[in-house]
Amino acid sequence: MQDVQSGMPEFPLPIDRVGVKNLKLPLLVQDRLHGQQHTVADVDLCVDLPGEFKGTHMSRFLESLSHWSKVLTYESIKELLAEIIHRLEAQKALLRFDFPYFYSRRTPVSGHEFLMDYKSFLAGEFSMGEIRMTQGVEVPVMTVCPCSLAISKQGAHSQRAYVKIKCGYKGLLWLEELIDTGMSAGSSPVYPLLKREDEKYVTDEAFANPTFVEDVVRCVAFSLSRHPRIIWYEVEVESFESIHNHSAYATITGRGKH
Repeated sequence: MQDVQSGMPEFPLPIDRVGVKNLKLPLLVQDRLHGQQHTVADVDLCVDLPGEFKGTHMSRFLESLSHWSKVLTYESIKELLAEIIHRLEAQKALLRFDFPYFYSRRTPVSGHEFLMDYKSFLAGEFSMGEIRMTQGVEVPVMTVCPCSLAISKQGAHSQRAYVKIKCGYKGLLWLEELIDTGMSAGSSPVYPLLKREDEKYVTDEAFANPTFVEDVVRCVAFSLSRHPRIIWYEVEVESFESIHNHSAYATITGRGKH
């Protein structure tokens, strides 16, 4: 049958990325406590395409996935990217997995445990025999405004903020490490389950530790900059203000110790 994709395009321009997006796939991801956990990911797979080819062969992405172990590790990611490059005769291959990661949270006073989900991703790029890995997570925290607390007699405004962490790394970097880093940076962590005594504790602790969005982003960036396996990082914090019709926002990018 005719291979239309291999024909000459009308405009012979190279394409940076072409592929498939939003595939659903069950996966096993590494879990520091239990070894592995099951999840479901949205998958993006891409390659570069030279200007002399009309199109890429989209079915070959799924063929590569069908033979893959579906376990997220450094070696399995490298294996999948190498397979994609081979099947599609590309110079560069990229992938990204977006998935919920479940991490058990214990209430601070009553001691109850419940799983909390965190939006996470793992991405890889393979080019010229070298693989670059990127990992990220979004962590909700509570913040209490220091300015509001300082000028008010009866309280201060508080709100939920989201800490988005993205980093390049070498070796094994646990998602739990990034989640813990984000949780510890706000006025208080956010919990899935709280009894009455827990709510009192969380509220008291949060008001004893007021934080601007600037405080949160600096705290996270400082921790990441000292991590021995992190190469680079990007931290974004968005605070969904309770008394304003806008969000407060801050971001820092930097290098790690690696």
